[in-house]
Amino acid sequence: MDSWKGWGGQLNSFALVSYLSGPLAAFLNRLRCDLVPECAAKAHITILPPRPLSGSPEEAWQQLQQALQDFQPFRVELGEINVFPGFEAVYLSIRSGYQELERMHAALNAGRLAYEEPFPYYPHVTLAQELPPQELAAAMEMAAGRWREFPQPRGFMVDKLTFVQNTPENRWTDLAAVDLASHVTSQ
Repeated sequence: MDSWKGWGGQLNSFALVSYLSGPLAAFLNRLRCDLVPECAAKAHITILPPRPLSGSPEEAWQQLQQALQDFQPFRVELGEINVFPGFEAVYLSIRSGYQELERMHAALNAGRLAYEEPFPYYPHVTLAQELPPQELAAAMEMAAGRWREFPQPRGFMVDKLTFVQNTPENRWTDLAAVDLASHVTSQ
């Protein structure tokens, strides 16, 4: 890993996420776009919220790979549609898998990845954020109605984590990924 493509024009803002897949991801991606038409982010759960790095991305990635050797894949079940008061954000709560996510976050928020986050870590799947206050109730109602009608399983495996970096256009770029089942990495 001599050079990370895109590093020069990116921001010093990194995160670690687990993307959802299958019918659940397809449904949530559609819902996210219906709620916020310009939304380009894929449905995911954040393990390490956005943060600056104290060293290089390569060093942070090496630290992540080592720390993740202690973790095995686990299942997360999604709960109910909620709103973060004061933030105009609609999200899906976590019904099960919450403690594993908290444990992973606590273990990884160290060393070159340590960051004093402005808010306590609260695992969730964001559906819409920064909505105009007058649109929040309608967005919540739409999301809750569609979620009630979703006929597929509401859980997913956290088995692959992706290290991402923000861009000046506020788009996230995938830098590298690790498969928790085999700890095989890809770039």
